[in-house]
Amino acid sequence: MLATRLHRAPQSLLSIATRSVSQRFYAAAAGEEKLKKTALYDFHVEQGGKMVPFAGYSMPVQYKNMGQLASHLHTREKASIFDVSHMLQTRVVGKDRKKFFETLVVADLHQLPVGQGTLSLFTNEQGGIIDDTIIMQQDDCLYVVSNAACADSDLAHIRKHLADFQNKGGDVDLQVIDDHSLVAIQGPSAAAALQELVGKDLNDFGFMHGKFMDLAGIPCHVARSGYTGEDGFELSVPTPEVVDITKKLLAYPGVEMAGLGARDSLRLEAGLCLYGNDIDATTTPIEGGLTWTIPKSRRETGGFLGADKILAQIKDKSLIKRRRVGLIVQGAPAREGAEILDKEGNVIGNITSGCPSPCLKKNIAIGYVKSGFQKKGTELSVKVRNRVQDAVITKMPFVEAKYHK
Repeated sequence: MLATRLHRAPQSLLSIATRSVSQRFYAAAAGEEKLKKTALYDFHVEQGGKMVPFAGYSMPVQYKNMGQLASHLHTREKASIFDVSHMLQTRVVGKDRKKFFETLVVADLHQLPVGQGTLSLFTNEQGGIIDDTIIMQQDDCLYVVSNAACADSDLAHIRKHLADFQNKGGDVDLQVIDDHSLVAIQGPSAAAALQELVGKDLNDFGFMHGKFMDLAGIPCHVARSGYTGEDGFELSVPTPEVVDITKKLLAYPGVEMAGLGARDSLRLEAGLCLYGNDIDATTTPIEGGLTWTIPKSRRETGGFLGADKILAQIKDKSLIKRRRVGLIVQGAPAREGAEILDKEGNVIGNITSGCPSPCLKKNIAIGYVKSGFQKKGTELSVKVRNRVQDAVITKMPFVEAKYHK
């Protein structure tokens, strides 16, 4: 009944959402000549995946049996599998690994317990965000996952500072994990589906924690995290086994494959940033609404790139010129680049991401406005195809997160 109901959703909403993400993903790969393939490429094609260029890879944007809108709602109600093997996985090793990596990110890695992870940010000397990343504390290393589109620039950045640190006698090294694939299973049924493979209850496995576990007898790293606002897991699986593990997860009742289209609209409902759209090298963590990623200890000691500018903005709010906000938009959906206006018609910012929310049946957007306009309930306007439409600042996430505590 769920699939029938979803496939009968209004065609206008379905086509608008699918067209938006397809255009973005095709545009993201403009000029790329030869696309890479993940180990699941053939499996995606067999499953009816519509393959599009994204971050140098050929990736599924949606599947024949379930379009983007249906896939989005299915993830919220049951569970979906996403291939995220294009993401960059690395290990930072050596006795000075925490000291070194704290010069590049805003996290306090010395206080992060083994088995726990954190969302953090790579920053530059100007206080801008080079990339967002998940860092997991393991017994003998830091396990780091960062964005596919930033992989080459992230590696160059890390290696440049790594060489300087090593030349000064630091004991640290970087290892790219190229023999494991990454798969995410997200949604209310994710834990039940994964339990079938691990053979034990996962209720005591908290959000943003990671463990080494056997999945159907295969040693894997499992992190309880994701990019949808739902409960779920990211599985680092030996590449030769990833198709088999994916098939076993897919065999659980109600689990379906999902593509980049649903992943994008899910993360937007969850108020999560897409690097290159909602945050970039010109955006400070404070402007991007990510001050919470900088713990008290790092605010006191600094020591990361751009700390002077970033910490100054924390102390003196007059230095913050713009703010990332969530908006509900009337009329047509507001897309990336649309102007945000005050009630006098003055341009005060721009939309960075936007789509119709499948869950709320409203148009949602993320954007930046001049400081002073960020208060919840502030009435503004957005210019969409030369038409001025009403909008209002609203809190994020747009749809309440359901992370397992």
